[in-house]
Amino acid sequence: MHLSRPALVAAALELLDEQGEDALSMRNLAARVDRRVSSLYNHVSGRPQLVELIRAEIVASIDTSAFAAVPWDAALERWARSYAAAFGAHPACIRLLATTPIRDETTYRMYEQVVDGLVRGGWPPGEAVAAMRTVEAFVLGAALDLVAPPDLLTADALPADLPAIRRALAPGNAAASSAAAAFELGLTALLAGLRDRLRRPES
Repeated sequence: MHLSRPALVAAALELLDEQGEDALSMRNLAARVDRRVSSLYNHVSGRPQLVELIRAEIVASIDTSAFAAVPWDAALERWARSYAAAFGAHPACIRLLATTPIRDETTYRMYEQVVDGLVRGGWPPGEAVAAMRTVEAFVLGAALDLVAPPDLLTADALPADLPAIRRALAPGNAAASSAAAAFELGLTALLAGLRDRLRRPES
């Protein structure tokens, strides 16, 4: 394997996908690429930079083009779906990237397009950031839900004295109660609430 920065990022993503956040260390990464730890520092300065390179790699796959082409709410919906797909492909990265200070230029360039689109749509700048973060928080949670085991919620695990949730989790309701259905419901409701907030801002 030829060692390069892109190769290290790819190997780090594979490590995260397979073993989770706790496995991401320079020592484990060196073992994965069959090199000494010291050789990795020819390509990255350490774990913090590696995390930001991983962030850039994922963010690069998120589509923001709609903000230049359609109204803010339609663009926000497309962005949310693309965002969910990008992080759904690497769920082990969600907690790591959501709790690490953002220093990656790629991410801020993405945010620039989102906030600019919202401001052009009528949002005050500060609230545009809040609206973006609200959607982002929903999407990250939904991405985890979408990759959860199919039996995350199951009537088989319920005590007998919980009839409401038992009926709700009956096989006939599986499609309506699925993670995919929850994502659609949540995104629709969130966008409707944001439209209403823009029409009727708080005094």
